[in-house]
Amino acid sequence: MSSLYTYPGFELLLHDIVRAENCHVYDAQDRRWVDLESGVWCTPLGHTHPRVVRALVEQASRIAHTGYAYTCAVVEEAAREVLGLLGLDGGRCVFLCSGSEAIEYGVRIAQAVLERPLLMTMSDSYFGAYGSAQRRHQDEWFSFDWLPCGDCQADETCGATCPRFAAIPFERIGGFLFEPGSSSGLVRFPPQKLIASIARAVTEADGLILVNEVTTGIGRTGRWFGFEHYGLAPDIVALGKGLGNGYPVAVTAVAPAAAARLGERTIKYAQSHQNDPLGAAVAREVLRTIREENWIERGREMGALLLEGLEAIKAQSGRIRDLRARGLMLAVELEGDAETALEAQRELVRRGFIVARRPGLSVLRIDPALTVERADVEAFLATFEEVLREIPAAS
Repeated sequence: MSSLYTYPGFELLLHDIVRAENCHVYDAQDRRWVDLESGVWCTPLGHTHPRVVRALVEQASRIAHTGYAYTCAVVEEAAREVLGLLGLDGGRCVFLCSGSEAIEYGVRIAQAVLERPLLMTMSDSYFGAYGSAQRRHQDEWFSFDWLPCGDCQADETCGATCPRFAAIPFERIGGFLFEPGSSSGLVRFPPQKLIASIARAVTEADGLILVNEVTTGIGRTGRWFGFEHYGLAPDIVALGKGLGNGYPVAVTAVAPAAAARLGERTIKYAQSHQNDPLGAAVAREVLRTIREENWIERGREMGALLLEGLEAIKAQSGRIRDLRARGLMLAVELEGDAETALEAQRELVRRGFIVARRPGLSVLRIDPALTVERADVEAFLATFEEVLREIPAAS
């Protein structure tokens, strides 16, 4: 019996991984697997990237943690790095430990400054493990089911002529919290014109645009941030996962105008590792490494290679119901039930490839690091085709 609690809904398939390098993980017998989920989508530079490891060791050897009354220059430097990358120069940041925290902190800022009572979001979004964004009580949130809008053929922008759009209570909505593509792990992308129309209605009423980039940020979608695919200019951005390349660090970034609205009012949120220099140093090095080594362009190339190969398998095998992808964020929806996806995942692991599976659904997630090797992508595609050919079809 294990002494640990593990992720609910996920099957633990490997128990003795002892080391990792880039997209490869090794067990105690030195058997190797290709990690195509980047841990939990958290290592855009692969495991144990030397620049990130060096930054972590060097900062930890100086000072890892500060207190309420003292800080470290690297935190301010990292904040400016984040804000500059987001186009929010002159704004403010707070470094935290998890994406859930970063989202909740941004929500609390919005709720502190907005006069209208509701924040709007999409009904299939996931915003973390706790807080207002997780609970989404009706007195604080309006959830919009956008899926019927996915195949809308109307040329005009969304507006009063559309009954669904007209039913949105914008007179009560102060802000819009957008998750640009993860869709609770299912990888679905709301139409650009819908998001643009919602953002326009909110900002024209002096509301705020918040974006959850915990999963879609740091190059995952082929651009630095998922909101770039929608032409948004966010007021508050939550980053996590890939920001630390496996180290637990997240950030809430606030645009100058939104920060000015908050002024010196305090957000009632404090935790022991807020604005730690170790997390800030790691985040700064991750951003610099991706930019200086041009990994986002490389990730786009590998994403295109993966999608092209999966589309060929879909056409040939008849075992794939749908493919949804943007950059190196891909969902493969299989024909059959959840047991089909579970068996495919198990068989891939037996053959040396780790992919993620959405609990209770026939969906596999593929989210390799931006640094994944072409040879590993090609080997996975060949193996996946074999697996789909060999596992039993659902009756």
